Amino acid sequence: MTQSQTWLLIVVSLIVAMLLYSLQAVLTPFLVGIGIAYMADPFADRLEARGWSRTLAACVVFLVLTLVVVAMLIGLVPLVMKQIQTLIYMLPQVETWYNLVLLPWLQDTLAIDIKSLKLDIVTEGLAAEWKQAGGIISRVVKYATSSTMSLISTFGSMAMVPVVAFYLLRDFDLLTAKVNALLPRNIQPKVSAWASESDEVLAAFVRGQLLVMFCLGIIYAMGLSFVSLNYALLIGILAGLASIVPYLGFAVGLAAAMTIALFQFDGYWPLLMVFAVFGVGQLIESFILAPLLVGDRIGLHPVAVIFAILAGGQLFGFLGVLLALPVAAVIMVLLRHLHAGYINSPLYGQQDPE
Repeated sequence: MTQSQTWLLIVVSLIVAMLLYSLQAVLTPFLVGIGIAYMADPFADRLEARGWSRTLAACVVFLVLTLVVVAMLIGLVPLVMKQIQTLIYMLPQVETWYNLVLLPWLQDTLAIDIKSLKLDIVTEGLAAEWKQAGGIISRVVKYATSSTMSLISTFGSMAMVPVVAFYLLRDFDLLTAKVNALLPRNIQPKVSAWASESDEVLAAFVRGQLLVMFCLGIIYAMGLSFVSLNYALLIGILAGLASIVPYLGFAVGLAAAMTIALFQFDGYWPLLMVFAVFGVGQLIESFILAPLLVGDRIGLHPVAVIFAILAGGQLFGFLGVLLALPVAAVIMVLLRHLHAGYINSPLYGQQDPE
């Protein structure tokens, strides 16, 4: 890479970073659409390889995705909202147990002052808010409809996502080819190799991990339903979403399920059954789902995933959360090549012979 090309890359990177920071309020639907198109592109490529036109393949894939999303919303949203409502009504009971059972035990066992640890009437306030104002959903709707412009902006952003996703899915290969054609010829092979490696890492993690999250959510929800645990669907969805970081879904889901089981059941057998559900789910993830769907070529450590998501959210808000994993995958590939270059450079030197 020549000095002029280096400066050009630096200037372009700075301009892109400034645009992302300045336009983050309007870029979210575009990034969501790009993500949908990226994840759906392999399915469209398979249909195109069978002789279908790209437009027809994009239409079929997009139609299937739309039907799946609509079916999930129609089937899951009412059930989840009902479970959230009943869970909020249960919070005063949790508060009573916390204040009268757990805190005295902590005081007797650890000799700590429990006055500062007591819960206020937060749970009663939440329950009252749900009854009076219709809960979180009503507050979100109220905020979104507080003015005509905010309402138009909300629905406009929602409507923009499928439009962007469809057109990018239809022209995905064409756009990537045009970007590749713009690269300087002397660095095109190396940049293409880095982009291919970044795509491999990102595809393995994002597409694979999303499938793992979906499967784990179903496993946990069905297993907890078999145990007859209340809020099984809600806990399964929570554990599945938290599984974007390995082992976090297991920890979060198990803690929530055990807490509910303590209030619902008498005896230790149901608690063992709940633990068995998450144990089986973890075994299925470790020995079947992760090797089959994700593979062993990711290289993104769980701590790196957590840091990337938190750092992205801190710097760019929700836009940063969306960009966190793609940027982390690219940085990881670049660091891998920089490490290889450093090992082979005079700065590292040669090991002394024994």
